[in-house]
This record gives sequence, C-alpha cells and structure tokens, in this order.
Amino acid sequence: MTKLIEKYPVPVLLLSCLVIFFFNLDELYVNIMEARNFITAREMLHDGHWLLTTLNGMPRYEKPPLPTWLTALSGAAFGLKSLFALRLPAAMAATLMVLVMYRFNRKIHGQQTLSLYAGLILATSFYVIFSGRNGQWDIFTHSFMVTAIYFLYLLLRERKNIWKNALLAGLFTGASFLSKGPVSLYTLFLPFAIAYGIAYGYGNFRKKVMPALLFLITAIISGLWWFVYVRLADPVAFMAIASEETANWSGYNIRPFYYYWSFFTQSGIWTIPAFTGLLYPYLKNRVSDKKAYLFSWLWTLGSVVLLSVIPEKKSRYLLPVLIPLAMNTAFYIEYLVRRFPEMRSRAEKFPVYFNYGLIAFIGIAFPIAGYLFFGRELQGLWIAYITASVFLFTTGILIIRGLRQKNIHRVFLLTVAFIMGIILFGFPLENTFSNDNPDFNNIDHLAQEAAQEGIPVYSYGEIAPETVWEYGRPAPRIDAPHSGFTPAEKKFGVLVPPAAEDEFKRIFAPEYNLRLRDTYDINYTAGKNERDYKLRLLTRYYILVGE
Repeated sequence: MTKLIEKYPVPVLLLSCLVIFFFNLDELYVNIMEARNFITAREMLHDGHWLLTTLNGMPRYEKPPLPTWLTALSGAAFGLKSLFALRLPAAMAATLMVLVMYRFNRKIHGQQTLSLYAGLILATSFYVIFSGRNGQWDIFTHSFMVTAIYFLYLLLRERKNIWKNALLAGLFTGASFLSKGPVSLYTLFLPFAIAYGIAYGYGNFRKKVMPALLFLITAIISGLWWFVYVRLADPVAFMAIASEETANWSGYNIRPFYYYWSFFTQSGIWTIPAFTGLLYPYLKNRVSDKKAYLFSWLWTLGSVVLLSVIPEKKSRYLLPVLIPLAMNTAFYIEYLVRRFPEMRSRAEKFPVYFNYGLIAFIGIAFPIAGYLFFGRELQGLWIAYITASVFLFTTGILIIRGLRQKNIHRVFLLTVAFIMGIILFGFPLENTFSNDNPDFNNIDHLAQEAAQEGIPVYSYGEIAPETVWEYGRPAPRIDAPHSGFTPAEKKFGVLVPPAAEDEFKRIFAPEYNLRLRDTYDINYTAGKNERDYKLRLLTRYYILVGE
C-alpha cells in the first residue's frame, strides 16, 4: 500500500483533499465572517451588486469581490440555501493550494516522496483545514499567491515558456489581490522573494527583465482595476471605508510583537514535528537538500517576522505561514523516515514517540471518551459514533504498531488517515450540539410573514451578520449616518440589537407607537446563562405605528 501511495502522489493528494475539504462540508453553522461573505454573494445575485458590493444593502468595499463572485456563481448553480455550495469554492481553492505546493516542491528539490509529505502536511494542518472548509476569503488570496509564486519560480529557473509563466504569475498575483488586497503580497510573496534571494540568488535575472515587466504589468492591471472602478464610482463610501480599514491596522486588535511566536501550533497535529523542523542548527546537516531546507526555513520565519511587525494581530492571519512551514516540516519527516530505525539518541527519539504516541492514545481512547463526552446526545447518531470509534481506535493501534516497528513512513500516513477519519466519521457528531438553547428562535420565517402582512422591515443599529443571513434579504438601516431617512410608511417593522435598543426607543418613541412583536435568538448551542452565549445573536423585532 505504501509503495502504491508513493507511486501515485497526485491521486493520493486529490483523495486526501476530497475527504478533508469536501466531505461533511455543510455540518458547521455559518460564522460571522462567512455570514458577511454569503450575504454579499446573495445580494450580487438578487440585487445585481456585482461591482459595487453590499452587505445588508450598505456599501461593503473592505474586501475585494473575486471570492464573492465565485461563491455567488456556486450558489446560483447549486442553490443559495446549500452551505455545501457556498463553501465549495473555498474547498477548491484549498485543493489548488495543496496541489501547487506539491508541484512547487518537486521543482525545487526533485524528490517525489518529500513533496508528497509537504502536500499532506499542508492539507492536514489545523488552520488550513479550517480555512478550506470555511467561506472566508483568506484561503483564496493565499492559494492564488502560492500559484503565482510557482509560476514566478518557473520564470526565474527555466528557459522554456518564459512569457507564459510571466503572464500566469501576473494573473494569479492579480487574483490574490482581488481576493483580499495586498495581504498575501506582504505575508507570502515578500518573504518568499527574500528567502529565494538568500538561498538561490537572482544571478540570471537580467536576461528575463522583459518577461518580469510583463508579470508586473499584468499583476497591476488585473489586481487593481476593481479598486479604481469603485474609487471613481462611489468615492465617498470608498474613502470612508479605506480610512477605517487603515486605522484598524494600527489601532484595532493590537497585540505585542511576540504574539505569533507560537505560530507552529496552528499546524495542529504537526505541532511537535513543525517545531523540531525549525531547529536549524540541529537539522541543517541531516536533511537531504540543505539549500532547499534553508529556503523553506527562511521563508517561514520571514513570514512570521513580517506579520509580527503589523500591530493588528489575529491567529487566523497565520495561515500564510503554514504554507512554507509544511515544506519545512516535510524535511524533518523525511529525515525520520530515513534515519529513525538507526537512531540511538533518546533525546531525538523522545519527541517522535511522544507526538505519535499521543495521537495513538487519542484514537484508542475515543470510544470511551466520546461516549462519556457526548452521553445521551448520541441518540440518532449511533452509527456515526460507532464508525468513528472503530476507525480511530484501529488507527491508534496501527500507529503504535508502526512505532514499535520504527516505520515512520507508515506512521506518518496513518496520522494523515487519522485526520481524514475525524472529518469523514467524526464531523456528523457535531449534531450533538444542535439546538441546546431553550430560547432558540430563528428569524428565517420573518421575511415571508412580514410580506404576507404587507409590513416593510428595516433595521436600527448593526445587526449581527448571521441574523441578516438567516433573515434572507436586506433589512435597510434607518439610523444615521448610514442612511439618514425615516420610512415613509405609517406602519413598519424594525429589527434592533440589544446594544442599540435604548437609543432606538429614545428616537422613535415620541412619534410612534412601539410594540415588541418578537425576540429572535439564533444562539444554537448555548443558553443565556452559559459562557458561550453571544448577545449579538439576539434581535428584537418591533412594530412601529405612526401616531
């Protein structure tokens, strides 16, 4: 089996990506970032806002539109009610990233198995899994940039297809820019350029100045045209949003410089191998390709340092670091595969036994721990629980056996299978958390009811994006400075979040009769007295009648 896997690396990667990114894609609830993006895609289809993008009818120029276009097209093809359809483009972008990184590794050091390790590590890294199964735009910008870097590498290193590679590198750089602005240019491309220059140099660059110029022009035109269009078509809103976004970089979610120093933990199951692979003095003379290892090491650390310079920091911003980190970690795995059977040092062997032994223990303990954890909530989910238990228990036993045989290649593949098994068999158990909130009341029926009553519905204050998504259509804001208008109707409805309720009553109570019609609570898994309860997911629905 292992030889078959090594012989057909691309089908293996495709199968792994299929399970990791595509199976059970609609299990998790829509989160706040997804809700914003899905609403924008819906308003593209329903209201025709393809270029001047909107969120609940208001301008939304914070994020460029390419991923939203792809999501809208997928929703149009398979239905906007399908979470699978809305998350499908992100899963495809993650798959592209994994396959391109495999090809990129093959070009750099020419080792097929080592490249396969890098691809599998990337596909099974924690935040890559999360981003690839989530309708957020980070996976698009970094996937397109990795592809651009691959073609740029071909432009720099090869003599054939120079103009083609320059054009493709430019187009994918533009696609990255149209996905999330200059984020990936700074966090992935710039550290790549620095690391490549140190490890390999730019000795033959003069001969390729003109193709490089084509790359630059193509990237600028394809990446900036939308920004120019919006700046000209809606300058006031564009500048206001741009100023707010710029201010966030230095005044919002500020963290210290060292906040990202535990970045390797974002690789999840590969945390210990990833950390060990970063110990350059230890590994530099043990890897199979010193120059390629130096390149991946510099690329990884360069990305972390550049991210650390920016005052605004969030853990999800570490996604681009995981790309070169997977390549770097693969060198350590490949070293273990070659040398572990003959290792004598306990210090070298301990992290290996600890890492994979812990994974095996989790798998073996899952049947009992899972039953104790999920308890009576397993009603109707026994098949999923039993299947997951058998798979994870068996995988844990096989990992122990592989460790005893000192077969790290097999242990590595079993670890990948462990992750695939959790997604394939374990994700349906997420339904044990469904509707634990006794006050849960979805807003998804309000639009139809209001239409039947002939009552237009507006909003006051900033309603949670998840609420707007569930509502199913825009609820125009009536609070200044966003709109500055008062509804012309004598009778209308208003959705109000708790944070804006007092101000809403102060403004409208003197002129209207206010009647609280309903309270919508879309906290699925936590009640009001629980720690995970989110007050922003609570919305009051008032009926206003003019006096």
